[in-house]
Amino acid sequence: MPIFTPATSANYIVFAIFCIIDIPGYIISMKLFFVIASVAMLTLCTKAPKGVTSMQDDICYIEPNEALREQLGEEAYRVLVEAATEPPFRNAYWNNHEEGIYVDKIDGTPLFASTTKFDSGTGWPSFFAPIDEKNLILVEDNSFGMRRIEVRSKSSGGHLGHVFDDGPAPTGKRYCINSASIKFIPKEALADAGYINLLSLFDN
Repeated sequence: MPIFTPATSANYIVFAIFCIIDIPGYIISMKLFFVIASVAMLTLCTKAPKGVTSMQDDICYIEPNEALREQLGEEAYRVLVEAATEPPFRNAYWNNHEEGIYVDKIDGTPLFASTTKFDSGTGWPSFFAPIDEKNLILVEDNSFGMRRIEVRSKSSGGHLGHVFDDGPAPTGKRYCINSASIKFIPKEALADAGYINLLSLFDN
């Protein structure tokens, strides 16, 4: 599910006005409008938390809401929306060695692959590179008296974890990711799940 920026949300207001005054060429049923608007409400933008500065201009944070909490479950909601950190060694994927990909738990955007996963000894899933850097947003995080680089999903705005400069070659990066923020899709299930184009990641 894509994040909705304030500009995008404003479009729905325009659509609503067109519905009310019935301008030719812009007639849309109110039923369709409310369906679209209800989906938009799941991931409305909010301001960045105190002490957090975006390293890009196009980041949007998720507005907390009960519909999304119900969709994700309590733990995933705390991580993705409230930027919490799950406990090390007591999460789903820290020790997962299966071939496959890891996608955004909110909207299914492909984020990481098992081909770049490594054992960092930290107790969290760690990767030295994402599938596509364009799917991530890096944010300067100065919370808790520390300077860290937060990793968020660009498409949903969900908090994923942090990235550090102590990873292995060839990138030297360690993307330390919360299991609760991602969903694992095994290699053999990629085609059925709609990710057939990513099977090429495993050609070597």
